[in-house]
Order: sequence, then C-alpha cells, then structure tokens
Amino acid sequence: MKNKLQVEAAAPANAVQQSSINTGRVSIKHNSNRELPTQKILEFLRVQLPQQYELAEVVGKWVWLDVSPAGKPALAKLLWALDFHRNQRRGVWQHPCGKFDPLGSHPTDPRTKYRCYFPADVLPA
Repeated sequence: MKNKLQVEAAAPANAVQQSSINTGRVSIKHNSNRELPTQKILEFLRVQLPQQYELAEVVGKWVWLDVSPAGKPALAKLLWALDFHRNQRRGVWQHPCGKFDPLGSHPTDPRTKYRCYFPADVLPA
C-alpha cells in the first residue's frame, strides 16, 4: 500500500523544515531538522504540541519526550518528521538539537552528567 501522508509543521519556514512521510515501500525523509537548536524545538512543541511540551525534558542540549508511541501513530510520525528518534533502551523520544555523535554511547544515564530541566516548569505553555 502506497499511502502518502504529508506532515507540515506550522512554524516559521526557518524554524522547522517541512518533511514528507511516506508509508509502505516508499522511503522516509528524515534528518532535515537534526541541527535545529534546543530553543526552536521547544518553541515548536510549546506552540504546536502543548501536551508534549509539558512532558519535554532537556538533557544537556537534547530534548527528551517520555511519550509512548503505542496507540498514537500520528504523533510518532510527526515526531519522526521533526527528527526525533525513539530510544528503546531509555524508553523516550529524543531530539539531538545539533549535538549528536552517531557512534557515541552513554552507558549510564546522561542526566547524571548533563544539566537537566523541564522547560514547562520554567516557562508555562
């Protein structure tokens, strides 16, 4: 089945790139928003996905979302289009916000090494 779902971020053009997600055998366009800074990702979540913004945690420069993709395929596709990825070991969606090492691995919880906070506690939605 070759369904095509267009996901458009309703943020400024310079903030979040438009990504197209295709299901079935067609490839997924990904990695166009990995370089966005933490504040742009948080602003998008605050404006477009306020429920997820309430759950967002900043770990170092990364944004983590502790949301289950089960039963929410549209949310999972939107997060994927924004260049979040699902970390199965930690059970969270993560966005690198321009700070990533594809071969790097943290054997322990990065929250023990990096500054962490919940932006919704600092700036209400």
